[in-house]
Amino acid sequence: MTTLTQHPPAASREKLALHGGPKAKPAPYATAPRLGDEELQQLKEALAQQTLFYASGKKTKEFCERFAARYGVRHVIPCSSGTAALHIALGACRIKPGDEVITAPITDMGTLSAILLCGALPVFADLDPHAYVLDPASVAAKISPRTAAILPVHLAGAPCDLDPLRELAARHDLWLVEDCAQAYLTEYKRQLCGTLGDLGCFSLNDFKHIGAGDAGMLVTNDDELARKARLFSDKCYDRAGGAHDPWMIAPNYRMCELQAAVALAQLDKLDRIVAGRRRYGERLHDGLRGLPGLRPQKFVPGGRGSFWFYMLRMDENVLGPRAAFVEALQAEGLNASAGYIPKPVYLYEFFLKRRGFGDSDFPFNLAPHLRYEPGLCPNAEAILADAVRLAVRESFSEDDLEQTLAGIRKVAAHFAAANAR
Repeated sequence: MTTLTQHPPAASREKLALHGGPKAKPAPYATAPRLGDEELQQLKEALAQQTLFYASGKKTKEFCERFAARYGVRHVIPCSSGTAALHIALGACRIKPGDEVITAPITDMGTLSAILLCGALPVFADLDPHAYVLDPASVAAKISPRTAAILPVHLAGAPCDLDPLRELAARHDLWLVEDCAQAYLTEYKRQLCGTLGDLGCFSLNDFKHIGAGDAGMLVTNDDELARKARLFSDKCYDRAGGAHDPWMIAPNYRMCELQAAVALAQLDKLDRIVAGRRRYGERLHDGLRGLPGLRPQKFVPGGRGSFWFYMLRMDENVLGPRAAFVEALQAEGLNASAGYIPKPVYLYEFFLKRRGFGDSDFPFNLAPHLRYEPGLCPNAEAILADAVRLAVRESFSEDDLEQTLAGIRKVAAHFAAANAR
């Protein structure tokens, strides 16, 4: 649709809403309920079983079977959260205290918790400055004799460049565990992210593409990893008929039948949800091309995102300070915000103070050579300093898209002209 890429020549003369002009987006974004009769029916069926325990009921088993079929994998292990899924995956890989796991500096605390709860240490590789996912060259430079795994994060539904990461993992005999919490149906070279590593981990948190309040799952095609993952998720109890004689320390990360019931209804909606987000996100991406001072996100070769949100970067030399630019976007009625997280995760207080379990410095005392400090990942720091985040929802309408692009063009043209004077 040609109107999405036309840039009005008089845009720089439009009065900003911030200065009393008309809003580019006068009406709120379109919304739609996420939960409804389908979830209620599944919940009624779960309650009618008179058991909510995953090993006794049918809903968790059915969810795992159907998710496995949708992803084309042999095994799905259910659990209580995306964080739990990552911890289970690393536990199944037998990651131990003192091991190093290479991961991304822009991620959720759950990624870090999973590593640290194994007594292992996160090692942060830098990001591609345009795709915002792990730079394989930086990962290669961080591999040491202590490295046990690579944990790529498919940020905001954008895929990592998995072929070089798989090659590095194979060459150095490392586990590759994909963090797909924000990346349902994200594609890499026509394959689903989560299926290209040893294990893929997903979140059913209320804010993800599909959600069950909280829950998660991990997928794998490796029978032995699946066996260990099932045991690690459930106190090392063999629910398939074996004796309760745990051979490893394992937490309780079980999914319950109520979560599985909601997840089943949500799974029926997944393809429609991702299709709607792609329809909006890909056209938003195309409509941002060529605007002064704005650098739309790039996707790795062969990558197709599923748009948990959309992030772009701005050139403050062209557009001036980000805070003022974002304020103007918001005044136009746009769902926009500055960046994603306030700083790279390695600048969180507990990293800087090397504060671990309780009042101890474990596991940081196992790795005195590791440093967590400003400048560790320059690209990641630069991304967070000048990124602008735009919401994407499957419910957003054609008008939402047109008005969002009109508002961005209007503000970009105004700030570029003002900054050039």
